Amino acid sequence: MTTERHPEAAAAPPDAAATVIIGRRVRPGMQRAYERWQEGVNTAAARYAGYLGAEVSPPTGLQPDWVIVYRFDSVAHLQAWMNSATRQSLLDSGERYFDGPATQQVISGGTQPTDPLVTVVVTHRVAPHQIDDFLDWQKRMSQEESRFEGFRGTELFRPIEGLQDEWTTLYRYDNAEHLDAWLTSRKRRVMLAEGAKFDDFKLRTIDNSFGSWFAFEENGREAPPPSETRTAIAVWVGLYPTVVLLTLALSPLRWPLWLGLLVGNLLSSFIMSFFTMPYYVNPLLRRWLRPAPGEPRAKTNRIGLGIVAVVTVFWVAVFYLITRQFWTLP
Repeated sequence: MTTERHPEAAAAPPDAAATVIIGRRVRPGMQRAYERWQEGVNTAAARYAGYLGAEVSPPTGLQPDWVIVYRFDSVAHLQAWMNSATRQSLLDSGERYFDGPATQQVISGGTQPTDPLVTVVVTHRVAPHQIDDFLDWQKRMSQEESRFEGFRGTELFRPIEGLQDEWTTLYRYDNAEHLDAWLTSRKRRVMLAEGAKFDDFKLRTIDNSFGSWFAFEENGREAPPPSETRTAIAVWVGLYPTVVLLTLALSPLRWPLWLGLLVGNLLSSFIMSFFTMPYYVNPLLRRWLRPAPGEPRAKTNRIGLGIVAVVTVFWVAVFYLITRQFWTLP
């Protein structure tokens, strides 16, 4: 996928979707408490008009900060949430979790990446009398970026009155290595030197290499991803019956342990990816993995963990009867 927008970046229509990208550095040892607090913030945001979705990405080797992305159906609705007394009260209560101030970029309109990409967000402060020069420089910068391997597109967004004074540029590469090749290239250094008068900028890398920013439901709305704990439990729910059934199916072959595990793990990976997770686990645990906006956390946990317990007891009983009452493994 290649996404290119004219560098003159015509203003988005008033009803265009709006996205805010927030970066936060969390104090050591406070990650768990921060995640609980952030879930509360996301729940509050979901109650505001125009809310489409939120996603929280933990730090990676490429992305040092926590990155929170909110998307609303219009700038006005995003602005209502960002400037609300509810959000300010939550920020005041969570200030103890953070090491330094937040960074923030707001964009209106734009496209959604359909592939997992590495995205760089750059914001520039541009004086009114320098806008034409800035747009010309950005156009030349985009042309040079596009010549590097792995380039997937660039977009330029104008400032948004009442929310952000800076110009924002997004450019995407297919992986961190190709991005680094551009960031450390001689050609980029030359381009930065040519645009030296625009050196008041901030750059942030967002690692989407393990998934896109948003997971779209059937109705086109964005759904936040499940937490790592819920994901691990969901995988376990699918893995147990998959592995036991494969073991029973392969046992008559009497393969040595090393060969049986090699083939079994390969088959279980395919079965989990193409059958167990999409057709068994995800529908079964859907309300727990992706609860409706504003649904109480305690309620979804009771429902989800209850389903996990019932399903686990069922499979344990089935496999006990199969292996102890009806069939003894060779």
